[in-house]
Amino acid sequence: MKKATFKGWTLTTLEKAFAVRQIWDAELMTTWQTMTVELDAFEKKTILNLQRPLIKAGKSWNETELENKFISPLIMTANIDDDEIAYFLERNLTGIVGDYELSGTVDGMIATGFRDPDIPLFCMHEYKLSVDNQGSPDAQALAAMLVAREMNNNCRPVYGLYVVGLIWNFMLLHGNEYCITKDYKSDDDEVFRIFTMLKALKIIIKNEL
Repeated sequence: MKKATFKGWTLTTLEKAFAVRQIWDAELMTTWQTMTVELDAFEKKTILNLQRPLIKAGKSWNETELENKFISPLIMTANIDDDEIAYFLERNLTGIVGDYELSGTVDGMIATGFRDPDIPLFCMHEYKLSVDNQGSPDAQALAAMLVAREMNNNCRPVYGLYVVGLIWNFMLLHGNEYCITKDYKSDDDEVFRIFTMLKALKIIIKNEL
């Protein structure tokens, strides 16, 4: 059994090692991207309050600042946590995928459980400004999603996200096929689409439990 961390992979090496392939038209992703979820006045005001300092100084923030001042507050505003699922930060994830034992720390995940994560359903990785020596953010997220897929016995789709600076890209892994969205910019009106997809994610996950 080979052991590897989430870091160091690229989409190409993941595809070769685990026989996954990228697709550009997935019904589940289209459903997620186009779901209509109403935002109330409090949510809209909170989003704008979080976005204001991001616009002013976000490009100079380090990863901890980006996480604590924008990403997690935005996700928590989507009211993810309940008695069945919760949003967890900096949790270790390990699993057998093919001939590999993959492991690493996931920046953020939505999983069943409310004190400790049980079955991961969504995996997120964030980077400060650009791809650097930490590896490829899309591949690191996908590697974690592959572990989540195995922990779900490959019976449910797994959702994902990677954030590079101010840009968000959502991901979906279903069976051996994965899909990545276009760039969503968090410093303009697309922040409301980002938030809508976060709220929609909870609805989708709850319907699949």
